Amino acid sequence: MANRTIANRRKWALDFAGRRGERGTENLPSPPGYMSSINQVHAEANRQGDPNLVIKKAWDTAIGPLKAVPMNLFLMFMAGNSISIFPIMMVGMMLLRPIKALWATNATFKTIEGTHATLQKLVYLLGNLVNVGLALYKCHSMGVLPTHASDWLAFQEPAIQMEFSHGGMTLV
Repeated sequence: MANRTIANRRKWALDFAGRRGERGTENLPSPPGYMSSINQVHAEANRQGDPNLVIKKAWDTAIGPLKAVPMNLFLMFMAGNSISIFPIMMVGMMLLRPIKALWATNATFKTIEGTHATLQKLVYLLGNLVNVGLALYKCHSMGVLPTHASDWLAFQEPAIQMEFSHGGMTLV
């Protein structure tokens, strides 16, 4: 009975009951247009790597923090100067992300080798420092940074502003 079911099987029927090597796929011909030597050519090309592509990838990584500056400026504008949970979270993330990136600079450029890596690391560091500076400026404009002695000392009086100005109107 079992022989009859095997004989009635069609060529395209699959038997998943057998083991991997017992299917007989080793004897099958290659599909039309397939050449096994092409895989070896691609493997060798990937091992060698194009130095121009490596340099381009390194510069893309280095300029990444500078590409984030316009978005950070827009987020700073949208957050406003009020002290509430949403602007504080936005400014906190604007401050923490570049600091984490600064600590992980060597891990970021681990795959890049050669003399170009030092200049690209410098650009990467400067871009992250620009983002940290933007976040600190936003903290200062919100009044979160302690910049006066009265912020640190309880007995010190807050600084009194001598003049106030407002655009377009005269204040009495």
